[in-house]
Amino acid sequence: MKNLIFISIAVIISFSACGQKLKKEDVPSVVTAKFKTLYPSIEDVNWSKENNIYEAEFDLNKVETSASFDAKGNLIETETEIAVADLPATITKYLEKNLPGEKIKEASKITDSKGVITFEAEVNNVDYVFDKDGNFIKEVKEKQ
Repeated sequence: MKNLIFISIAVIISFSACGQKLKKEDVPSVVTAKFKTLYPSIEDVNWSKENNIYEAEFDLNKVETSASFDAKGNLIETETEIAVADLPATITKYLEKNLPGEKIKEASKITDSKGVITFEAEVNNVDYVFDKDGNFIKEVKEKQ
């Protein structure tokens, strides 16, 4: 019985750490209106909220995509999944050198509201972030 309680608590904590899932009606109308302006053909959207940032997850032309907005409906960034092979060569070389033998699980291209592009490569539940030229910026441990 103690194990069941412990597992239940662990599951609840892990879901809350990932951001709060929201129904469309719980997202401010200014945010959903901005989303609809940017992506008029998208109907199937999963919304979540973390630290007053609203995130829409959806498929755009069969590519996993997300868009983040502040509470006023301002676009913060978009993140688009890309093939690992599409990462700049400098990124894969950096990871091969610094994490020998490890595999890149996922890769994405992030564009902020000013058009600045960064890349993210996930290895062992850590996101490695690089600028558009493939220079290492930082690592971010994923919340579990």
